[in-house]
Amino acid sequence: MSRLILATRNAGKIVELRAILAEAGLPHDLVGADAYPDVPDVRETGVTFAENALLKAHALARATGLPAVADDSGLCVDVMNGAPGIFSARWAGRHGDDRANLDLLLAQLADIADEHRGAHFACAAALALPDGTERVVEGRLTGTLRHEPAGTGGFGYDPVLQPEGGTRTCAELTAAEKNAISHRGKAFRALVPVVRELLG
Repeated sequence: MSRLILATRNAGKIVELRAILAEAGLPHDLVGADAYPDVPDVRETGVTFAENALLKAHALARATGLPAVADDSGLCVDVMNGAPGIFSARWAGRHGDDRANLDLLLAQLADIADEHRGAHFACAAALALPDGTERVVEGRLTGTLRHEPAGTGGFGYDPVLQPEGGTRTCAELTAAEKNAISHRGKAFRALVPVVRELLG
């Protein structure tokens, strides 16, 4: 069984990708970056989700000598020309302050009518091999932004994005419901034929 490393210390992401690979019948042993504690975190200096995912995947593949998968994702708001985009996690200035990011976004959109509150979550997932071979796939979850947060599940902007055709926000969905339609789930599933092609 060949080993595949995912550039994350988020246990939930590892479980999600492991399940998708198993469902597809792929035999790879998937581990997270925690399995290689000496590998430093990579600065996300790209200007697109794809660039940031590739930066992380290549850095991990070089450092470990193993095939590496990485993803980058965020919220893209139509009337904001795709912002916050790659700055989603630090929109309010401090990385990972979900509540501040959410509050700032809602304040910026306060006067925007419902019909103009279209947005989507985007995710780019990259596979890089130690020899420099690379592939990137993308997934998205389209919806509209609520005026007020609803739900306690998920994280980030989940409490305000209501998926297209639904009546609940991402934060009101069960984990299984969200994984079935999520941008990351779609990107990871799109990665399956790539893994099969490059790793067998």
